Amino acid sequence: MRRRTAAALLLATAALAVAGCASGQRRGPSPEVIKRVLTGAPGEAQPSLVVATEVAYARAARERGQYTAMSEFAAPTALLHGRNGPVSFAAISGALEDPPKAVQWAPRTVVISCDGALAVSAGRFRDQEGFVGNYVTTWVRQSDGDYKWAYDVAGRDDPQPPPKPEPEEGDIVVTAMDSILGLVASCPPRGLEVPAPPAVSIGEGAGDARLSSDGTLRWRWEHGADGTKQVAVDYFYEGEWVTAIEESLASPAQE
Repeated sequence: MRRRTAAALLLATAALAVAGCASGQRRGPSPEVIKRVLTGAPGEAQPSLVVATEVAYARAARERGQYTAMSEFAAPTALLHGRNGPVSFAAISGALEDPPKAVQWAPRTVVISCDGALAVSAGRFRDQEGFVGNYVTTWVRQSDGDYKWAYDVAGRDDPQPPPKPEPEEGDIVVTAMDSILGLVASCPPRGLEVPAPPAVSIGEGAGDARLSSDGTLRWRWEHGADGTKQVAVDYFYEGEWVTAIEESLASPAQE
C-alpha cells in the first residue's frame, strides 16, 4: 500500500501538466521540471516519468504534427494496432501525412514494472472529427533513461456519449481535473522469483503476450476474427497477479 500511495503523490504534480496539455493551455510544471524533481527519487519505477513523456508527446503532436510526433517518440520496433492487427510503425510511417489537427489525449492509469523498464498507460482521446474513445500505450525505457512507445491501440466509444449541454447565462461552471492512477508492481523479496502470471488463451484470431524483463508486468493483445481489438495488462502486486487494464476496443466496422 505504501508503494501505491507514493505513486499517487508523485502523479499529482504530473496531473497538472496533463490537464494543461488536454486543454491546449500551459498550466503547471513542464515535463522537464517533473523529470528534474523526480531525479534521485527512491525506486526505479516512477509512473510520473511516463506521464511527463505523454505530456511532451501530446504537445509535440499539436505543435509538429501527429505522425511526426509518433515517429519522434516511437521505439525502433514499435507496433501500431490498426484495423487489420498490429503492424510495424517504422514500415508505414513514411507513407503517413500529418493531419491538419492532432488527436488530443490524456492518460488516466499508468502501470509500471518493479524495475521501471516497462510501463503501460491507458486513457481517453478525442480525434479530429470530435469522436471520443479509449487508448492503451506500452512504453519501454531506453538506454538513456527516456521512454519510447512500443505498442499503441485505440478505439472509439460505441455508442458515442451524448454531447455535454452548453452552459446558459448565469450558470456556475465548476471544472475538475482528472486524477491519474499510478500502479507500481511489487518487487519480490531478495532471492525469490516472481511466480509466472496465469496462463491466457487466445481466441479466434491473432494475439500475443509479453512479460517485462523482471517478470512483474505482462501486457497482451488480441485481434478477433471480427476485427475487435482486445488488450489487457496484469501486474504482480503484494504476492498475487492483478489485472489493471482490460479493454475491448471498436471493431473496424464501428470506427
